[in-house]
Amino acid sequence: MNLDFSQIVPYVPFILEGIWATLKFVSVSIVFGLILGIVLALCKITKKPFIKWLADAYTSIFRGTPLILQLWIIYFAVPQLTGYDIEIFLSAVLAFGLNSAAYVSEIIRAGILAVDKGQTEAAEALGVPYKPMMINIILPQALKNILPALMNEFITLTKESALVATIGYMDIMRRAQIVGADIYRNFEPLLLAGVIYWVMIFILTRLGSAVERRMRQSD
Repeated sequence: MNLDFSQIVPYVPFILEGIWATLKFVSVSIVFGLILGIVLALCKITKKPFIKWLADAYTSIFRGTPLILQLWIIYFAVPQLTGYDIEIFLSAVLAFGLNSAAYVSEIIRAGILAVDKGQTEAAEALGVPYKPMMINIILPQALKNILPALMNEFITLTKESALVATIGYMDIMRRAQIVGADIYRNFEPLLLAGVIYWVMIFILTRLGSAVERRMRQSD
């Protein structure tokens, strides 16, 4: 099979450095996507038709087009229109955050609608304003119900993060490509990258399961 893993041993630290680069932009994207997703979810359940239409249109656009297309538009096309170059890190965060927000908004919207209407009616009867009611009563219950779906979205985002290699971001995948080009062997570095991604996803899955069990115990 002509495999020689000894050739990639000197490059292992170089590839492992990509873990921090990957986690850094994924973490920022997740926070950005979660915050924007909550805002979009609230817009989707509002009684104002125009705001609801804007939120639905946003979700339709970002869910209906490939993530790599959105990434390339932000990194390659937007500078053509504005005349300003966007840094690779910012481009990655914007593309992944905006895309994730579309999916997260649907998850959160479904979670909010799944909360017993009696909770809303009781809060309104007590004179609780809409904003405190959503922040202190409805959203905490909704987030508890949709935690598995949110964790799945974050895991998917981590796996899809390899797409940023196409714009030159020095993540795990990009470093594996560089090593492959340097030693003229691609299977070994790509296999190592695959193992690293699998370990990361495995740890995230375990953490998600632990948090979910903890929240069930607190009920």
